[in-house]
Amino acid sequence: MIAEILSTGDEIRSGALVDSNSAHIAEVLEEVGLEVTRHSTVGDDLNAISSIIKEIGARADVAVVTGGLGPTTDDLTTEAAAMAADTELYEDKAALLSIENFFKKRQRLMNPLNKKQALLPKGSKCLENPAGTAPGFAIRIGNCLFFFLPGVPSEMKKMLSEKVLPEIAVLWGGAREYSFVRSISTFGLTEAAVNENLMSVIDAYPGIRLGLRATFPEIHVKLYARGKDEKKILELLERATGSVLTKLGNRALSTKGEPMELVVGNLLKTKKSTLAVAESCTGGLVSNMLTNISGSSDYFLFSGITYSNDSKVKLLGVQQAVIDKYGAVHEETAKEMAVCARRIAGATYGLSTSGIAGPAGGMEGKPIGTICIGLATPVEVKGFRFVFQFGDRLMNKKVFAVTALDQLRRELL
Repeated sequence: MIAEILSTGDEIRSGALVDSNSAHIAEVLEEVGLEVTRHSTVGDDLNAISSIIKEIGARADVAVVTGGLGPTTDDLTTEAAAMAADTELYEDKAALLSIENFFKKRQRLMNPLNKKQALLPKGSKCLENPAGTAPGFAIRIGNCLFFFLPGVPSEMKKMLSEKVLPEIAVLWGGAREYSFVRSISTFGLTEAAVNENLMSVIDAYPGIRLGLRATFPEIHVKLYARGKDEKKILELLERATGSVLTKLGNRALSTKGEPMELVVGNLLKTKKSTLAVAESCTGGLVSNMLTNISGSSDYFLFSGITYSNDSKVKLLGVQQAVIDKYGAVHEETAKEMAVCARRIAGATYGLSTSGIAGPAGGMEGKPIGTICIGLATPVEVKGFRFVFQFGDRLMNKKVFAVTALDQLRRELL
């Protein structure tokens, strides 16, 4: 079945807000077997919204529309849907009760304007919003079954999962096509290099479609398989995934699309190991990434941001002679930092960063983009040096942090 996505609102149309809703909806719809062929955006214009709804109704089987269900004068989607369906609005009693209860539960007074949100097109089916005031609705216009959802991402996601997908399952009946996706996160290759490496693999598996998504500094490989025989397409997808992993080698992080920090955290837990970190140029970014993962206290023991040479000596215990001889940005200094962090925390591993993020500070032999990494293990201490050419301070810090975690990941494999 063909699906389309429509986003409404001047903020989305003008670029003032990034349309993250459409990306999420497309991914979910593709995973349940629909083929998303088009994304459209329209501003807060009654006639324009109504017109594009009619267009979609003539060419798609399913459509998801977000935005414009609020109580204000620029929320026009419900009225536009009624125009497109050539019907009238009516006050849905169940929708009104749900809105009233929303305010009662929160001990807040309901603004009279919120009653507008209970107006739905005749012939539509109300979709309760468990997380907000704007109910959604489903209605057939032309050849297409439309699902109208609020634009607030948290509300939209919950309703898509709990209200829309069950309706689509009924719509499929016995004619369903199965669709499966594998998301392989990678690090260490450019998007072009990943594509070049994998094309020969994909050519060997007719029926598998390759997609690449850059999530700096990682590249996510998407393998799509679609068909009516669930067992056969799953087997095909598993074989293709195995071939891709073989081709990527240790540059592949996860077959679940997991980011570097989660992969490293899982490895530390599996190995029953702990980690201490000392950071200079990354300014706490490594530690921030690690602690963004729930349960990281099981393995992450210590973080020290020692930006100045003085703090490296006084707080960590790095030998002044090492800094005097090699400078702050050097593998030997990074190794000392890692050893000190590991000793302070009593951790299994110590990890450190020291580099030049730019845009100033480069010197002969140590250009902007240089990162030195120290890794102290139970049996040895390793130092690494890399030079990146991104030219942007924040991008450099990000790739420095992920590169440091990657050295630990490789050690844990």
